[in-house]
Amino acid sequence: MRLPQRFVALTLALALAVQPVAADELPELGDVASSEFSLSTEKKIGQQIMHGIRWREPAYLDDADIEVYLNQLGNRLAAVSSDPGFGFTFFAINDQNINAFAMPGGYIGVHTGLILSSQTESELAGVLAHEISHVTQRHIARQIYQSKQIGIASMVAMALALLAARSNGQVAGAAIATTQAGAISSQLAFSRDFEREADRQGFDILRKAGFDVRGMAAFFARLQQAVRLYENNATAYLRTHPLTGERLTDMQNREQAIPYRQVADSPDFQLVRAKVRAMQGTPREAVKDLENLLQEKKFASEGAIRFGLAFARYRSRDWAGAAQELETMRQLKVSAAMFEHLRADVRLAQGDTAAGLAIYRDAMVRYPLNLGLIYGYGAALITARRHDDALRFAESQLRNYPEDVRLHKMRAESYAGLGQRAMQHRALAEVFILQGQTAGAIEQLQLAQQAGDANFYEMSSIDARLREMRRRQVEEMKEKRN
Repeated sequence: MRLPQRFVALTLALALAVQPVAADELPELGDVASSEFSLSTEKKIGQQIMHGIRWREPAYLDDADIEVYLNQLGNRLAAVSSDPGFGFTFFAINDQNINAFAMPGGYIGVHTGLILSSQTESELAGVLAHEISHVTQRHIARQIYQSKQIGIASMVAMALALLAARSNGQVAGAAIATTQAGAISSQLAFSRDFEREADRQGFDILRKAGFDVRGMAAFFARLQQAVRLYENNATAYLRTHPLTGERLTDMQNREQAIPYRQVADSPDFQLVRAKVRAMQGTPREAVKDLENLLQEKKFASEGAIRFGLAFARYRSRDWAGAAQELETMRQLKVSAAMFEHLRADVRLAQGDTAAGLAIYRDAMVRYPLNLGLIYGYGAALITARRHDDALRFAESQLRNYPEDVRLHKMRAESYAGLGQRAMQHRALAEVFILQGQTAGAIEQLQLAQQAGDANFYEMSSIDARLREMRRRQVEEMKEKRN
């Protein structure tokens, strides 16, 4: 993940600004698996890092279809891990480097390059299982917390710098060496012991989740072969997860004890890969690329390639061409939530609002928990200026997903469309709160107070939330000082 230089500079500045405190003022954290270093602390660190990525990293891929798929796949794996209740969040980074990375608290990033390079779903699952194991075995926390002389804020800053350096050492390496973060410069790669443990745990996860266990070794072996063939630097993944012949042999030996069983890819895996491919380059380049694949019959699934081509045409505003590809997909009996999502958006783009909304409603009955459809339907209602309907829909979904940032944004846009300024700012405050921006939340609540169109009960809620956020801001300032 190549974090921008301005982000790296901010991270390192924060690391410099935080002064170390006396060792006797900190809990015993040398052993990160100890009860002293609680999971709640680790999750808080991971959450703050995630806020930084979402707010400042332009490569963060805010695509509901891809995010929903990664979380479905990742949580299927996590459910059979050594700690199924840990709680994981999977997200995508739009970067063609082949990489994935785990952060404290169960946040796992997946580069689009990794999705494209995985030839089977079991290969992608193998990498995610490996990353899940790094988290459940507390390897990430052990890496970051190398010294008893640093506090939580410094750990967050150093973790961000670590992520930056892992993918772009030239940008961050020299700067890190001049800061407290220099302590982690030698920890950019996982240790061999950590890697072996993650291999064993990941292999077991892959087997229990019903994937082809040969996917893990096959993917790593292909990466290693590519490095040798092209005589270039190791991929980002191999730089941070050093692969030895011993590790590869150990994986292959484990495979021998498991009877071979062919495991088919899920339709969603093929559709996501096609969508990621359709996102690359300009719309015209994407259309040409996918047309060539279709003409040369270089595909595992014709339906998936046509889906990618439909999305590429949608990007290029060729609504009719996109609709034609989607109709062909229907004849091929393709059935998936993301197919219905794109079909609805194409109809909306063609100006047929009633048909687009109807497709969404029907699809949400078939796929009631799919967030991509939920977000798409809400956005379509707002675009159609059906703000009352959008507000009711957002509030009904927030009962199921109370901490969903996109739904809070949907509610704020609905209030804006209705001209309810106080409640618009009240809703935006929740967006800032969920993204770790307390100061921004306070500003929005103050604007809500000043709007002058809130009733007594709404104003009481605004006042109470503002008092709560001011208390939180005081607590956060104390944490920074300590």
